[in-house]
Amino acid sequence: MSEVNYRQLTIDGLWKNNPALVQVLGLCPLLAISNTTINALGLAIATLVTIIVSNGLVSIIRDWVRAEVRLPVYVMVIASVVTVIELVMKAYFHSLYLALGIFIPLIVTNCMIIARAEGFASKNALMPSLYDGLMIGLGFGLVLVVLGAAREIVGFGTLFVNADQLFGPMAENWTITLLPEDKTFLLAIMPPGAFIGLGLLIAIKQGIDRRGQLKQKLAKAERRGAAQNPTETA
Repeated sequence: MSEVNYRQLTIDGLWKNNPALVQVLGLCPLLAISNTTINALGLAIATLVTIIVSNGLVSIIRDWVRAEVRLPVYVMVIASVVTVIELVMKAYFHSLYLALGIFIPLIVTNCMIIARAEGFASKNALMPSLYDGLMIGLGFGLVLVVLGAAREIVGFGTLFVNADQLFGPMAENWTITLLPEDKTFLLAIMPPGAFIGLGLLIAIKQGIDRRGQLKQKLAKAERRGAAQNPTETA
């Protein structure tokens, strides 16, 4: 097993190999739940905890699981973690639990979590696996929250509506009204709005990446030209 590069894990999880913007994994909850910021944040936290804990458990048991049954075992581990999270949410965040509905147990089928368990946690030690889960979960969660906030602003004209579902009674007055009701765009909170919003986020990321690549090419060309003509630079 080679030494783990934590810096590369951070870059991959948050940007370069972001599960939502690059791998395009976990689209079902990403598109269905991201109609408000709080719904998106609730599911993002549940997914983050799931991938961190499941990565850690898979890493711990990796030497005892036979290759022939590894995928069913990993799915069982993930399902157990999701069941605990679902029970906790049902007990302590019941309103949010009702709002998220079937998409909490559906975290089990999120191929992003299974992919990290199989592709990384089953081959690495505990700490790198936990860190990988943290970065992948954060990358997915950030996209989920940004998409949810954008759709809520455009579709409802508000931000942090129903914040008390996640943060309790102290958040009852956290709702911020940014647009009057007659200026909102209903399409944003409907399924087509989710696809359009995600497409725009992917386009923005690709645009930033291409601009960065272009700058690197120009910098290399300048260095190459300077090396070939040292007298001119002098």
